[in-house]
Amino acid sequence: MAQTPTRRDFTDCEGRPSPIISPSQGERSMASPQFPEPPDAVEPTTEAAIDQALEKLTANKERWVDLELSARLRLLEQLKDRTLAQAQTWVELTCRSQGQSVESSGAGGPWLGGPVTTMRNISLLIDTLKAGGQPKPPSVDDGPGGRKIAQVYPQTLLDKILMPGITGEVWIQAGAPASQGRFYREGAQGKVALVLGAGNVNSIGPMDVLYKLYAEGEVCILKMNPVNEYIGPVIEEAFKPLIDEGFLAVVYGGADVGRYLTSHPLVETLHITGSDQTHDAIIWGGSEERDANKAAGSPQCAKPISSELGCVTPVIVVPGDWSAKELDYQARQIAGQVFNNGSFNCNAAKVLVTSAGWSQREAFLDRLRAIFRSSAPHKAYYPGAQDRYEGFLAHYPEAEVLGADGEDIVPWTFITNVPAEAGEYALTNEAFCGVLCETALTEQDAGAFLRRAVTFCNDAVWGNLSCSIVIDPRQEAKHRETLEWAVAELRYGGVAVNVWPGMIYGLVTTSWGAYPGNPLEDIRSGRGVVHNSYLFDHPEKSVVRGPFVQSPPAVWAAGHRSAHQVGRKLTAFEHTKSIWKIPGLAISALKG
Repeated sequence: MAQTPTRRDFTDCEGRPSPIISPSQGERSMASPQFPEPPDAVEPTTEAAIDQALEKLTANKERWVDLELSARLRLLEQLKDRTLAQAQTWVELTCRSQGQSVESSGAGGPWLGGPVTTMRNISLLIDTLKAGGQPKPPSVDDGPGGRKIAQVYPQTLLDKILMPGITGEVWIQAGAPASQGRFYREGAQGKVALVLGAGNVNSIGPMDVLYKLYAEGEVCILKMNPVNEYIGPVIEEAFKPLIDEGFLAVVYGGADVGRYLTSHPLVETLHITGSDQTHDAIIWGGSEERDANKAAGSPQCAKPISSELGCVTPVIVVPGDWSAKELDYQARQIAGQVFNNGSFNCNAAKVLVTSAGWSQREAFLDRLRAIFRSSAPHKAYYPGAQDRYEGFLAHYPEAEVLGADGEDIVPWTFITNVPAEAGEYALTNEAFCGVLCETALTEQDAGAFLRRAVTFCNDAVWGNLSCSIVIDPRQEAKHRETLEWAVAELRYGGVAVNVWPGMIYGLVTTSWGAYPGNPLEDIRSGRGVVHNSYLFDHPEKSVVRGPFVQSPPAVWAAGHRSAHQVGRKLTAFEHTKSIWKIPGLAISALKG
C-alpha cells in the first residue's frame, strides 16, 4: 500500500503536512513529505488549448469588470439552477472516488463539501449583488483592541430556525474600517487569475473561482487537481454560462501543466489551496535555489498570490464537570471532526489540548477510543496517506491503532500524551490522515488553562488557519472574560467555540483564510481570504459559536445516521429557501 513520494511542486494542492514555522521560530525545522501524483483520469489539456483559453479570458477580462450588476446576477441565477441539476452526479462521483455509498450516511460529507456549500455561496452572492456589492450586516459593533465586529449569522428568521444557537462574526482588523465591496465601490482593472484547485474538498475550486470573479473582479482559469479531476466536467456543466461568456476556463493536468500556467505571461494573479511547499516552489523556486532566493528576497515568481495552505488544527478542551451525556456528545462531535472526508481536511481536528489535572480527562479520552474502535473506516484516497501515517507511527510507537485496517485504509489512530514542547513532531506536522493526537498542559484551573492554551497554540502548534475551543456553559459563565480574551488573542483566521471550524468554511458569510500578516518567505497557512460573502475589505478572523450540546446533533458528529439526507435537502433549501422545507430537514436531522 505504501507509495514512494515524488515532487509535484505546482499541482500538489492540499499536499500535507507542512513543516512548523511558529511565530517565534521563523525558520523551517523539517520538510513536508512530497506526494505521489495519481494516474491521469482526464486527458491533460495541451499547451495550445491553454494558450487559446487564456487568450479568450484576456479578451474578456475588461468586459467582466464593466459588466452590469444585472448581467452578473443573471449569470449567478443560471449557475444556481445548473448546480442543482448537477448535484446528484457531483455526489455520486465523489462517493465513487472516496469509497462511500451514495445511500449511506457517509455520503453526507460529499454533499456538504460539494453541492451544499457551493449552492449556498451562489445564493449568498446573489443577495450581495442585489445590495450593490455592499450588503448591510445585521450589526457592526466595537470589539477589543480597536477592532470592529460584524455579525454575519444568523441573517434571517430561517437561519435561526435552521441552526438555533449558532452565531457567526467577522472581526475587522484593528484600526481598519468595516468597509465592503471595494471592487464594487472603486472598480478595478481586468485581470486573469489562475486558481490551482484543491484535491480534497470538491467545493473549494468552484468557490475560489466565485470569489475571484465576484469579490475581486478577475476572470479565472481553474486547473483541476489530479486527485479530483473527475469533478471537473461537473463544474464545467454547472458553470457553463461563465465559460461560454469567456469569463472562466477549466483545464486539466499534472506538474507540467501547472508549471506552464504559473509562468504563463497571460496569467496575472494566482490563488492556491495546497501546501506551503507547493506555494514556495512557485514563488521561490526549486529546492536547490529556494533558500538562497528567500534570503536574497528574490522571488522567481513576482505575481500576486493568495493562498490557503493548511494547519495542524488544535481543539482546546477547557476542563469542567461534564455530565455523561455531555461527555458522549463532545466525543462524538470531536471524533466527527477527525472522520469527515477521511481526515483529508485542512480543518480536521489534529491536536486535542487538554488539562493534565482534569478529573474527567481519561473518561473523555476513553469515549473517543470507543468511537474510534466502532466507526467504519474511510478509504485513504489521498496520495501519500500511508507514508504520512507511517511517519507518525515511527515517531510515536505507543500510538493506539483503534480502527479497522485493510487495503487503501489508514486506521483511526489515537496518540495521547504528546509532549507539549515546541518542535514536537505531532505539533509541527499536519498528519492529513486519520490520526488524532492529544497533549496535556499542567494548568488545572479553567481560566489559567485557557490562557496557557492560547499561548501554546499560537507559539508551538504549526499553522494559523483555524482552531476551536470546547467549553461547557458553567465554565463559560464563570470565565466569560477569559474566554473572550482567548477568542481575541488566538492568532487564527477562524476561531470556533463548541463547533467544528468547518462551519466557518461552510457558512460562507464568514471569511475563510489564514490569520493576516504571513510574509511570502514564511507563509505558514497562507494569505488572503475567500468566501466572505459580505465582501469585507479588511477581515482579521471569523468567529463561530454554538451550544455546548446541540439537538439534533451536529451533522458532522460521528455516527450521524442521516447526514446524506440532510445534505440532499440542504442543497434544495439553499437553492430556494422556504420555511416549508424546514420540517423535512428537521425530520432528517433528528434521525442523527
